Amino acid sequence: IGKGCGAMDYLVVEDSARAAALWRIRADGAGLSGRSPEGKPAYAGWEDAAVPPERLGSYLRDFDALMAEFGLTGMPYGHFGDGCLHIRIDLPLDQPDGTGVFRNFLFAAATLVAGYGGSLSGEHGDGRARSELLPLMYSPDALALMAAVKHTFDPDNILNPGVIVDPVPLDAQLRVPAAPVLRRSLALAYRHDDGDFTQAVHRCTGVGKCRADNSATGEVMCPSYQATREEKDSTRGRARVLQEMINGSDVTGGWRSPEVHEALDLCLSCKGCASDCPTGVDMAAYKAEVLHQSYRRRLRPVSHYSLGWLPRWAKLASAAPRLANALLRVPLLGPVALSAAGVDSRRNIPPVAPRTFRSWFDENVPSAAGGAGDEVVLFVDSFTNYFAPEAGIATVRVLQAAGYRPRLTAGQQCCGLTWISTGQLDAARRILGKTVTSLAEFAGRGVPVVGIEPSCTAVLRSDAVELVGGVDAERIAVTTRTLAELLTERGWQPPSLAGRHVVAQPHCHHHAVMGWSPDAQLLRTAGAELVRLGGCCGLAGNFGVEKGHYGVSVAVAEQQLLPAVRDADPSAVILADGYSCRTQLADLTARRGIHLAQLLADQLPAGTSEC
Repeated sequence: IGKGCGAMDYLVVEDSARAAALWRIRADGAGLSGRSPEGKPAYAGWEDAAVPPERLGSYLRDFDALMAEFGLTGMPYGHFGDGCLHIRIDLPLDQPDGTGVFRNFLFAAATLVAGYGGSLSGEHGDGRARSELLPLMYSPDALALMAAVKHTFDPDNILNPGVIVDPVPLDAQLRVPAAPVLRRSLALAYRHDDGDFTQAVHRCTGVGKCRADNSATGEVMCPSYQATREEKDSTRGRARVLQEMINGSDVTGGWRSPEVHEALDLCLSCKGCASDCPTGVDMAAYKAEVLHQSYRRRLRPVSHYSLGWLPRWAKLASAAPRLANALLRVPLLGPVALSAAGVDSRRNIPPVAPRTFRSWFDENVPSAAGGAGDEVVLFVDSFTNYFAPEAGIATVRVLQAAGYRPRLTAGQQCCGLTWISTGQLDAARRILGKTVTSLAEFAGRGVPVVGIEPSCTAVLRSDAVELVGGVDAERIAVTTRTLAELLTERGWQPPSLAGRHVVAQPHCHHHAVMGWSPDAQLLRTAGAELVRLGGCCGLAGNFGVEKGHYGVSVAVAEQQLLPAVRDADPSAVILADGYSCRTQLADLTARRGIHLAQLLADQLPAGTSEC
């Protein structure tokens, strides 16, 4: 078959794992090809022309020459076996003459495929995109017959006007040229989209993977759609609303449009789309930008001050933790205070730890700069420091057992995540900028920065470069590691977990930004019987705590997490590195989740660490 169509070579793949990886590329082809080989946005428009399979090789060579003539590139992705070419092309639609290039190229491409005895649309139909080209493929008599049938059954031209019969020009209603470039006064850099919010939201090409069932794939996107089954709650639906906002067509109120805020309200900011959407849509970033632009220098929802400023309140509470915890348990007082703070009454606020992690570290870990072991610096997030010091203590024990010498920054720092998720991006930049400065000396020397809380680690790996920028932020992004990444890179042999059944709920940001494969590798090396869940826990930081989100939060948890916990043996370990994941478990079940460091530290032989 390969030689018959003029191909230079071909390969038969029999290994099932390798075949699955190739099929994954094909399944995501429409999204992956949304960026051309030149790194430019690539568009549909000439997407599924087909020729007789035996003529495919010659057609592809002529098509490549045509692309080169117009200075265009694109990545073909199938169905070559049927002589059909799927491709998205980096047509310069954002340039002044882009519409003209689009029109001229499509007429030239249609002439080429017709000359090979092919079809303009091998699979998808002609529609508005190609109806004007049909005279290159059909005779005037054939087109007249089609028109006669259309006019007989639809004399008032109600059904699909401008399609096939009396077509509108193929370049008359293009969405991208109608969208203005939006670069001014943005909070985030949008480094991969030329600093243009318009280009970023137009990454969505409507593939609709955000609507797919992810229960068997280990993916996250899109938990809100899985809960509501409403298109407006999908990544694609939200992208379309943002595109309309920029165009000013159906959505006319700009950043503060009710339609925009309604569409984004149930976005969990899980970042699942950032990795699972083949076009690289990052709806969490877009939501943060919208909230930033909408409320900049304006009064915000009360939850932005209560939950968005949580690290500040936690620091204050840690000065008198017993008093703070007691006040929250006072009948009426605690619930009234939480309601006034925009927190759903069905939520339980975790107690502040009686002792911060940093105070434990200062008393128990040798401070000598020249001590034994390779230096690492722990990034102590607010959740670990004020609410869950046990996760930090376990991380120290494991690092010491692996031959590392943990250190801390001079003072407590914050990644600004709660400010980011509530769109307080000016404050987040200041807070995160201080953190970048505190870590810069370590990163400059190549000292690994080890995160404990996945979401905060993800900020150092990605958001810091987008929000703060500069050489220091880039170095920190490169040197930051999760515990599992650091240990697997070192080739450390973990303590045995043979016979231990582990049900793991990876944090969404962990999955999206760092990837959870090192964690799975470490657990399997330890001999654990691992079940990895996909989807989101449903709490997603401040989302599931806010009034109005409780029902969706629980519905998301019911997708995978809660059924898996109910079915798990009582002896099974529920692994949840994310503090919000552990909080959701504590709120909705009788089970408790633990951090990977705690699981490993509990198996270490006595005397393997200095603490």
